[in-house]
Amino acid sequence: MTGFASPAARAAFIAGLPKAELHLHIEGSLEPEQMFALAGRNGVQLAFDSVDAIRAAYAFSNLQDFLDIYYQGMAVLLTEQDFYDLTAAYLARAAADTVRHVEIFFDPQGHTARGVPFAAVVGGIARALADAEARGLTSRLIMCFLRHLPEADAEATLDAALPFLHLIHGVGLDSSETGHPPEKFARVFARARSLGLKIVAHAGEEGPPDYVWQALDVLGVDRIDHGNRSLEDEGLVQRIAQLGLTLTVCPLSNLKLCVVNDLARHPLRQMLNAGLKATVNSDDPAYFGGYVNANFTAVADALDLTRAEILALARNSFTGSFLPAETVATHLAAIDAWDLATR
Repeated sequence: MTGFASPAARAAFIAGLPKAELHLHIEGSLEPEQMFALAGRNGVQLAFDSVDAIRAAYAFSNLQDFLDIYYQGMAVLLTEQDFYDLTAAYLARAAADTVRHVEIFFDPQGHTARGVPFAAVVGGIARALADAEARGLTSRLIMCFLRHLPEADAEATLDAALPFLHLIHGVGLDSSETGHPPEKFARVFARARSLGLKIVAHAGEEGPPDYVWQALDVLGVDRIDHGNRSLEDEGLVQRIAQLGLTLTVCPLSNLKLCVVNDLARHPLRQMLNAGLKATVNSDDPAYFGGYVNANFTAVADALDLTRAEILALARNSFTGSFLPAETVATHLAAIDAWDLATR
């Protein structure tokens, strides 16, 4: 084990390592206890009679079972305070994992379709982010379009977001990837870019390498979410490396959704060795087995990651963020200080 006396020593190093999280769906941080509490507060009838029953349902074995429970969970989120509480709970866990900066996805279409006002969604999330920023945890908010819906729906969502663009830093593309290529959303992403928004997209998680090419060439992404299947195309790997784009990789999510069947076969090291700026993130942590430190530790143990590799992943999380260069430099210095202090 290069650079560590034991797995426990490596886990302790990871626990105190400054890091950013760049791939986190706020709706996917809804823990069973909070789902049950919000259902009670809002008078929402769940198909579960206890927290334990919800937790058992979280032990899904395929994507559809995950989506079923995921959307049931979203049904308890109705008021601005609900979105504040959801976001504040995640931010507390992130801070405990020595996360210094977060870039959070939210899915407004999943809420407005249920009659929840856009203002309630973004207002609650943004208020929690502001409170955390006052405590030193910075953030960016990224609005995702649901790719299984028509582009016209995404256009309407962007229209609804216009009064709130001072709170939103970017747009993304998520939900069911296969059969819904990025090119389907070319016009709305071009419009978002013209409004000054950063562009990211889920690509190459389940979908083919061609979807990653489309994200690059059609959408003009500033960052790629997941991107695992990029490794199937050497020309694509070279292009991503040449552009210096960051990949937001989610190891426990990949395992839970069978993108990989064993973390020991996860392509994270392969990405780093290919010159790609990979990062480690938690995706939907309440559903996929843990927050960012759990992801770091699990994949580090499975691949026997070295100190240098772990440091590279942490540095990539800041250099791949949408923070200004001077702030990134401050965080990189903090990583160097932790490295020096723990030798």
